[in-house]
Amino acid sequence: MAITAAASRLGTSAFSDTAKVELRPNASKEDVQNVIRAIYRQVLGNDYLMASERLTSAESLLADGNISVREFVRILAKSELYKTKFFYNNFQTRVIELNYKHLLGRAPYDESEVIYHLDLWNDQGYDAEIDSYIDSPEYTASFGDNIVPFYRGFETQTGQKQVGFNRMFKLYRGYANSDRSQAGGSNSRLARDLAMNLPTTIVKPSGSEGGWSFYSASSDSAPRNCLGGSYGESGRVYRLEVAGIRQPGYPGVRRSSVAFLVPYENLSNKMQQVLRSGGKIISVTQA
Repeated sequence: MAITAAASRLGTSAFSDTAKVELRPNASKEDVQNVIRAIYRQVLGNDYLMASERLTSAESLLADGNISVREFVRILAKSELYKTKFFYNNFQTRVIELNYKHLLGRAPYDESEVIYHLDLWNDQGYDAEIDSYIDSPEYTASFGDNIVPFYRGFETQTGQKQVGFNRMFKLYRGYANSDRSQAGGSNSRLARDLAMNLPTTIVKPSGSEGGWSFYSASSDSAPRNCLGGSYGESGRVYRLEVAGIRQPGYPGVRRSSVAFLVPYENLSNKMQQVLRSGGKIISVTQA
């Protein structure tokens, strides 16, 4: 089923136009390598993989038919490679978001799912946390033993909640993006919405029509007054949202998110000022 009629504008056409990747019986060497590449891309969140980081032993076991795709996914998710990229430097809720995305292909639906995995993680450890996704009936029904996990969160399907579709866009920021290169860093993308049981706004991936953004403005990030006190000669005003900007005074405090309304004529100067102060420009949209 097609993901959505707006797939091209939302950046999901790479998934709607691509068939599922499955390791079939009597697969050729080229087919096996395609499966392995797809597993790395999915489980590592499209992050760059060096040749020295590859799990060569697990790859050989898969190529020889000694393990299934499911078991290769399990080995990769429990590996030091995965932990280094996503476990050691992230907050617990962010790790759980990524586990849902990488292993089940969707976002958490509500706070109860996050709490369940937090409790399991604390009581039984990291390996049990990974096993809970891969051994779940949901994984079996969606991927079985030999289909590479994919982003189910974009599809309309039985058992898929609408809120999961919206939340997926907070975790997915475009096919060329990776889960370690987003402006949000190690912070959770969904903690606020999940904790308050709020719907999640769909934010188009960077580079889509009408400006670009990494994530939507937080609800408490009200724009400041228009710089210069006027709209400028062109009459165009842009909303510039910034994360991590240093506030004046002592001690130096960085704001998590702040927004400015900037006339077109002042936009370049303001962006340079933000970068000099150590802030990250996370969205530029016409006001």
